Amino acid sequence: MLGREVQLVRYPTGEVRTSDFRVLSVPVRPPDRGEVLVANRWTSVDPGMRLRMSPSAPPGYFAPFALEAPLDGVMTVGEVLESQADGFAPGDTVWHALGWRDYAVVQAHVPALGGLGTLTRLDTELAPGQQYLGPLGGMGLTAYAGLFRAAELRDGDTVWVSAAAGAVGSLAAQFAKLRGHRVIGSAGSEVKVGYLLDELGLDAAFSHRAGPVAELLATAAPDGIDVYFDNVGGDHLEAALGALRRWGRVALCGAVAGYERPGAPGVSNLFQATARDITLRGFRGSSYLHLLGEMQHQVAQWLRASKLRYREFVVDGLERAPEAFQMLLRGETLGKTLVRIEPA
Repeated sequence: MLGREVQLVRYPTGEVRTSDFRVLSVPVRPPDRGEVLVANRWTSVDPGMRLRMSPSAPPGYFAPFALEAPLDGVMTVGEVLESQADGFAPGDTVWHALGWRDYAVVQAHVPALGGLGTLTRLDTELAPGQQYLGPLGGMGLTAYAGLFRAAELRDGDTVWVSAAAGAVGSLAAQFAKLRGHRVIGSAGSEVKVGYLLDELGLDAAFSHRAGPVAELLATAAPDGIDVYFDNVGGDHLEAALGALRRWGRVALCGAVAGYERPGAPGVSNLFQATARDITLRGFRGSSYLHLLGEMQHQVAQWLRASKLRYREFVVDGLERAPEAFQMLLRGETLGKTLVRIEPA
């Protein structure tokens, strides 16, 4: 049996191009003892993948993708075709971390992506399989842990979420609203601002392209903010440090502004963290794997009650995964970006 896989052929300099990838047909072997063969149906597209498309990823982060090899370490949902592993049977819907390919031979019970990508059976009666790549998976866990653990959300907090129309940001913003907070969102277009206000019900929103971020934030939050959920870094983080009240908190989730611009300017007002007793805490969702069950229980309740809005931006065809990644980095997607893989 043959299957396709997307490989990185060169490390991009600056913007990612589709020519940085290739799609190959490769033999698919049967599973050995302790393994399962999975037909992938949905594969994730995430901004953080850009950090791994260089010869050296940030220290302490996931390893760089190897060149001319499958992209190991990408969350995926699929169906078990053959199993040589206890606890898994043909027909099971599972998630694992061997995405951007038609088929994957996955070792059971072997941790991947900090444990989050370990082969796991999914309850499709709770939610459709692809939602485990969004609100019920790593995206939901990142938003949940970042807001309630890293930022230590407290009663009465005013919260600003950047990239609030994205996969993680849209969840973090809604989680804060569902807990009764005033929430401000920012995004990269007026269309996305409309989505934040009209569909997600945020209290205020602005496009960071409409002017200096600090001024736009001051208009949206004239009395300041208590929590900043940072997906962007750069001028957004600088604006937050200027707007945070005493004892404010920053959850450092991502810094997408610098992913394709190595050496992009940092913040010039870091001393505000000292002057105002501000806490800046970096975190990764996989570091809070113990919260996964708690998060899934709560988020599933919100989804069933139609209290949580969830958008998917779906691109059909494995061969279009690099194109979907480009669109994500250019800010052209809304919600969770996914590639749907048709059965071969």
